[in-house]
Formats: sequence, structure tokens, C-alpha cells
Amino acid sequence: MSTMTLISRVLGLVRDVVIASLLGAGASADVFFFANRIPNFLRRLFAEGAFNQAFVPVMTEYKQTRSFKDTQDLLAAVSGTLGMIVTVVTFVGMVGSGVVTALFGMGWFLEWMNDGPEAYKFELASLLLKVTFPYLWFISFTAMSGAILNTFGKFAVSSFTPVFLNLALIGAALWLSPNMEQPELGLAMGVFLGGLLQFLFQFPFLLRLRMLVRPRWAWHHPGVVKIRTLMIPALFGVSVSQVNLLFDTMLASFLATGSISYLYYSDRLLEFPLGLFGIAIATVILPALSSRHVDKSKEGFAATMDWGVRMVLLMGFPAMLGLIVLSEPMLRVLFMRGEFGAIEVTAASKSLIAYGVGLQAFMLIKVLAPGYYARQDTKTPVRFGIIAMVANMVFNAVLIFPLGYVGLALATAMSGILNAGLLGWGLSRRDIYHPSRQTLLFAAKVSVAGTGMAALLWWLSPPLSVWAEWGLLTSTLHLLGYIGAAALCYGALLLVSGVRLRHFKTA
Repeated sequence: MSTMTLISRVLGLVRDVVIASLLGAGASADVFFFANRIPNFLRRLFAEGAFNQAFVPVMTEYKQTRSFKDTQDLLAAVSGTLGMIVTVVTFVGMVGSGVVTALFGMGWFLEWMNDGPEAYKFELASLLLKVTFPYLWFISFTAMSGAILNTFGKFAVSSFTPVFLNLALIGAALWLSPNMEQPELGLAMGVFLGGLLQFLFQFPFLLRLRMLVRPRWAWHHPGVVKIRTLMIPALFGVSVSQVNLLFDTMLASFLATGSISYLYYSDRLLEFPLGLFGIAIATVILPALSSRHVDKSKEGFAATMDWGVRMVLLMGFPAMLGLIVLSEPMLRVLFMRGEFGAIEVTAASKSLIAYGVGLQAFMLIKVLAPGYYARQDTKTPVRFGIIAMVANMVFNAVLIFPLGYVGLALATAMSGILNAGLLGWGLSRRDIYHPSRQTLLFAAKVSVAGTGMAALLWWLSPPLSVWAEWGLLTSTLHLLGYIGAAALCYGALLLVSGVRLRHFKTA
């Protein structure tokens, strides 16, 4: 799954490089990223987030304890019921795009109300939302199809699917947008096309498993009742980070032009390791944890949790330190071309450092939360999510005035750390999962090795003034060399400390 996700994430970076060159970090970029973020937030609610966490355990239970026909009947009921709800939400979102924009882009709405110089941002964002909102419909069914395939152990298909969105946006940025008066509108059309391609791609694989069924409305189907009972509290619990990002977007609409773009580009670099390792590992262990729970295997459940924690520590800690130390060089190499200049690089690097502080916590959340969802407990993460979201709002209020958009990023990181801590504490208090002695020792070794790696990077990397003098090729070669040296250093320190391949395996 990580291999397929790597392909998708690399193309995602290429997509962002092309968009940065086309739009830079100005008003057009701010508006497009805003219009793209709203349906993506709802996607977390109806698709990849809360729905999957509720659907996969019930689907696993049906698959292991019911007949094949019962499983097909469940899918028909769920797809029909979910489809009707998402269709209504999509239609309302398109018709009421102005209301949605006013709600989440309040700064722009007030400018429009007062005939301010940036009133056009509100009008443009409302228009783009009408084009991007149908993406929610496509991606909801795409995510459901992916969850079905994952339940049958077919992880590669769902993790490769986002490639089509990236290709559609790259194509729109290269061939459609340059020929339009408003290039951001061309990108919005690329979002629509990407959603459609992802939706169609998984059909043959579902057909092969005989899981391509005719949807039907069935609100009172026992499986649907169970899923929506689990999903309602998970709507909030899984989407806390997305709610925080939307809240950040709303506050950023009051800040200087470019603030939303700086947060977007730094968040995209953060999402690379988070998706490649954190989300991939979490997606793989959820069906396994659900099976251990159905089989009443407490030892197997704990062993699977232990494996997930060790893996995100192994990948997350060096990724976090690497992003912090090499924030500006990475942004320079990836994005500094076209409309994205040195000023934008420096500005985005500050929010990347702030976001990077929370990367390890974000990864741990992805692994610890399935420990609740696999047991069909969606209420406990909600309580912790509420605490984390309120804390984020408090952090935002305290940090936005002295630090601006950087304060918004740092607040998100701090609330993520709090959320991860609460999830771990809850599992321990309920005697569901205690990190084994082996995992605690492994965490200590990873901390030492990661710190040594970061020190090497700090020593190797030249001053930022030198990076500014180098051309693209020279900067790229140096950056790749430093990352390679860091990886070798990290691996060598782990070997010296006694870490071996067996520590990454679980029965």
C-alpha cells in the first residue's frame, strides 16, 4: 500500500509544483485552495474518515459471520442510503455555495458586504465551489469502494486511485488553465474530472469480487442502523483535524493575501509522509484489528496495535525532524518557479516548521484511533476530539496575533499532540492496549537515532543564502544528497542500537 501511495504522493507533489508555478501564493491561489478544501472536508465526513471507521468493522463482521448474499445485501443498502444523503448534500452545496463561502471565508464575505477592495474573492470562491462540490459525490463512492476492497485484502487499488485526481489537475494546469482568463477555474474543472475518473476506476475490481451491487434506499436495514449509529459520533471524532483546518482557513481569510496558500503548501509537504506511512499503516491495520476483535483475540489485538505504533515511530520521527530542518530547502526545490518566488518560500517554510512539530502526533492518531473503531467504539474518540478542538481554538486565539498564519499552524500541531496523548491514555486506562516493553525501548532507540540524524542534517546544510545562489539542478542534487546521508545515518544508528528486522514483524 505504501508503494502505491508513494506513486500517488509523488504525483501529488508534481501537481502542487505545477499549481504553484501557475498561481503562486496570491489571491487566485488562496481562492482555489479554499474551494478545494470544502468538499475535501466533507469527504472526511462522508467517505474516508467517519464512514470508513464505522463501515469497515461492520463489513468485516458480515464477511466473517454472515453469508455472501447477506454481505451483498448490506452493500446495496449502504450504497443506496449513503448515495441519497451525499446527493442531497452535494446539490445543496452547489446551490448554496455563497452561503458556504460566507461561513468558512468570513473575512472575504465581510469585504464583499462592505464593497472592499478584495470583495471579488468572495464571488470567485462561490463560483469555484459550484464546480468543485460534485467531487464530494464521486469521492464518497470511491472511498466506499476502496473500503470494500481493503476488507478483502486488496489494498493496492484504493491507494493507487488518487493518482487519477493528480493527473487530472496536472493536465488542467498545463493545458486548460493557461488558455483561460481565470486559470483557477480550469483547476476547479480538473478537480471535477479527477473525481469522475477515480469513481470509474474501481468498478472492474468490484465486479471481479461480485461486490458491484444495485444501490437501494434502506435506512432501517440492521447493518445501516449499526453503521450510522457508529458513524454519527465518528463524524466529529475522525474529522477533528479537518475541522481545525477549516477553522484555520476562516481565520486566515482575515489575514494578509497569501496566508491560505502558505498554509496549503506547507500542509501538502506534511501530508506526504503522513499519507505515505501514517494513513497507509492505519488503513492496513483497521481490518486486522476488526478481525482480532471479532475473534476475541486480545493478544492479537494488542500485538497489531504494537506493530502500528512501532511503524509510525520508525517513519514519523525522522520525517518530522527532516521537515523541520530542511523546510526552506525543500520548498525552494519543489515550488520556487513561475509565480512562486523566494518571499513565498520563506513565508511557507515558517508554517511548515510549525506544522512539522505535530507530524509524529498526527501519525499516532491515525494508528491509535482504529483501536477504538475496530471495537465499534466511536464515542470515546469524540470526547477526546472535542477537547482537542476546543484547545485548538484557544491556541488559535492566543497565537494568531503575535504569529499570524504561523500561529494557526502551531495551534493545529499542539492540538494534535493533545489528541494523540488522550487517545493513548484512553486505550491504556481501559486496558485495551499498553505499549509493550519492546515498543518503549524501540521508541527510545528511534529518538536517539532521529536526533543524531537531525544533527547531521543541521551540520551538512549550508546557510539559506547559499541555497538562494544555487540553481535548480544544484539545489536538487544537494537536497537529495542530504536526505540520502540522513537516511544512511538514521539506519546505521538504529543498527548500532540493536534494532533488527524482527522488530517490524507481528504474528
